Amino acid sequence: VQIVSDQRECLRSVVSGRANYEDEFYSVDLPIFTIHGNHDDPTRDGSSELLSAIDLLSVSNLLNYFGRQDAVDNVQVSPILLQKGGTKVALYGMGSMRDERLNRMWQGKKVRFLRPEQDMGGGRNNRDEENDDDEESRDWFNIFTLHQNRDLGRGSKNCVHESMIPEWMDLVVWGHEHECNIEPAESLVGTFRVTQPGSSVATSLTAGEARRKQVGILDIRGQQFRLLPVPLSSVRAFAVGEVNLGDIARSHGGVLDVEDPKVEERMGDVLAGEVEALIQKARDEAEQLRQDAEAAAQASMALEDEFDPDKRQRKYTIKNPDQVLVRLKVEHSGFTTLNNQRFGSRFVGEVANPSDILLFHKRRSAETAKKGASKKSSLNIPTEPDDLDEINIEDLITDNLDKSDKKLELLDEKTMGEALNAFVDKEERRAIDDAAEKILKENRKLIKSRQNGEEEETSELNPNLIREMCANRTQAKNAAFLDERE
Repeated sequence: VQIVSDQRECLRSVVSGRANYEDEFYSVDLPIFTIHGNHDDPTRDGSSELLSAIDLLSVSNLLNYFGRQDAVDNVQVSPILLQKGGTKVALYGMGSMRDERLNRMWQGKKVRFLRPEQDMGGGRNNRDEENDDDEESRDWFNIFTLHQNRDLGRGSKNCVHESMIPEWMDLVVWGHEHECNIEPAESLVGTFRVTQPGSSVATSLTAGEARRKQVGILDIRGQQFRLLPVPLSSVRAFAVGEVNLGDIARSHGGVLDVEDPKVEERMGDVLAGEVEALIQKARDEAEQLRQDAEAAAQASMALEDEFDPDKRQRKYTIKNPDQVLVRLKVEHSGFTTLNNQRFGSRFVGEVANPSDILLFHKRRSAETAKKGASKKSSLNIPTEPDDLDEINIEDLITDNLDKSDKKLELLDEKTMGEALNAFVDKEERRAIDDAAEKILKENRKLIKSRQNGEEEETSELNPNLIREMCANRTQAKNAAFLDERE
């Protein structure tokens, strides 16, 4: 596979400025191209330069890091252009950014995608995305990888909408979401397909994490592609269930009665039966997963004659694979709850999470009559939750300063907003100190330039004049920040 674009524009490599497998001093069997996520995004913690954990792997020439955006007000995505035979692939990447900020930049048309030129003799990819309808651009198969929230009910400003992505993309690989939907699905705009690999292991006990974990092998030839799902067998089995104690009490008369002094003991027996069924379900799915994984491995060995089948043995296995993960959601309206640790002691050695098997909750009922009218129905009617107001640091600072009689005279709103974001979201402990020191240096520079234009010494400058100079500078920066937001 040959990279025909300018690698210094699309790859972040501080070693040689090119892909690791093209370095004659390294032997790379399987090149890895990666973007950063929200847990390894670049920070300034302990350093004056933005650095990510992936930079450590990149500087060691272990992988190829791309898709990083250092500018906070402008995003320009440059693709990695790959060519093998007659197949050309343009690989776009966008590492994790704050969803609110990225959404605002996308709405403000500050996110640009560069398109490949037909003649790549110069090794550049400098054509803008506006020229996206010519036939020459269809020679390239366009893949876009990103790590952001999808539009799944989190709020219209806290995610990336599929309609924002350029229509000329062919395949979008969507990271960050944990649920595995590896099969490419048609996008809402209908011009590209979306695959969501999800997390490789269960990171929380939710229904989305209970789906089968898979990766995919993508084959591309010209403008045609196929994605072969490969199940991950080294994943602990996980099953999720839900039960309503009220329904059990009504359907099985006498089994559960809130007036029964031994109701907790009977509840424990009923829920234990549900948990045992989930344990058996998880083990059956694990066995089916093992069979499917072995079938996929046999198929891959049949396609790869150059590998020795005797060497393709599983290297890693799960410790105690029969100890599965189980989560049972219990709707207990009218009933009490059980101690989770005491209940889980029954299943020590059978499940991997004995202390948090049960999740008790009560269903909220909506008012079906107006104020003062009698309630005629006791049915629980689900209601749609109201959209929460989107609150970010910039809006909070601006609103408080606008409503306050006291205005900032030394610190400007934009710099302090960015520092607070870094302090809260990225846990950069020195973010506010560094921002204040930066502003102090700028004001010293301003006073020094004024001194050079005056005959008096700095010590003889009027303190009121110095204060007025700093206040005017801060007021100008705040006004520019407000214009930018509008």
